[in-house]
Amino acid sequence: MAEFALIDRLARHVPTSGPGVRLSLGDDAALLDPPAGQELVACTDTMNVGVHFLDDSDPRSLGHKVLAVNLSDLAAMGARPCWALLNLSLPRADEAWLDAFAQGFGDLARQFQVCLVGGDTCSGAFSLGVTLLGTVPPGQALRRDGARVGDRVFVSGTLGDAALALRKRLAGGKVDARLGEALDRPRPQVALGAGLRPLATACIDLSDGLLADLGHVVCASGVGARLSLDRLPASSALRCLPEHERRSLQLGGGEDYGLCFTAAPEREGEIQALAASLNVTVTRIGSIEAGDAIRCFLEDGSEFHPGDAGWEHFSQDAS
Repeated sequence: MAEFALIDRLARHVPTSGPGVRLSLGDDAALLDPPAGQELVACTDTMNVGVHFLDDSDPRSLGHKVLAVNLSDLAAMGARPCWALLNLSLPRADEAWLDAFAQGFGDLARQFQVCLVGGDTCSGAFSLGVTLLGTVPPGQALRRDGARVGDRVFVSGTLGDAALALRKRLAGGKVDARLGEALDRPRPQVALGAGLRPLATACIDLSDGLLADLGHVVCASGVGARLSLDRLPASSALRCLPEHERRSLQLGGGEDYGLCFTAAPEREGEIQALAASLNVTVTRIGSIEAGDAIRCFLEDGSEFHPGDAGWEHFSQDAS
């Protein structure tokens, strides 16, 4: 396929027009009209072969995931997603691969009313990138720097499933459907993020592992945190593992794409009511305390010192 035929093929499967879109694909840039009285929120993520996905990964799942990880960033800000720009660097233009990729991307875009309004395509090393734009009421965006001593720490969903799926896949083992779904088709918590705007004091999405991501919150807020390891939510697959393996995956595995957030103790009832209304599980796993570190404690009250703080690019080898 030639480049513009590739773009036309993408547009068959992905919505390209909608509210606020004055000019979409086909020009040098898009023209967008943000809603009056809203702040613009922008994020971007890149996925590279060999780092974020395998060369033979299912293209439909890749289309879903490259949009989902950006939706998760907007969820962490309490924002409503609106418009996406997609960058594709492909070693070859394969029609069947592109159709499947675009279907995965388009299905999720329609679910969250996201329009594809631009991007770039080129021949080169296998890489996928999305820039996502959304909106939030002025002054209501969730941030990382609002946690206060005495706040409780919460997470949505379970921890470690995606990391376990990746470990099994790299080892050539069988990956059951639920674990595979957690790794390949994460479910961004956009509605939860929006509902938390009046309730949470700080928020982040869980992409690099609980310790790494909560670490960004405590650093930005100038506080410490105390975690109760027996409270970390685990799926049935994780509960079958030896304790040390389960803790390692839950604390440092990454790619969970739930939300980790803090809130005042008196807000917990409202938070649980919100979660129940959205059919989402939210678990209180600890509290914010004075200091500058995250301390982990076992059920008997003894302190546990984890060995892995999560993923950080440029400081360790890719899996």
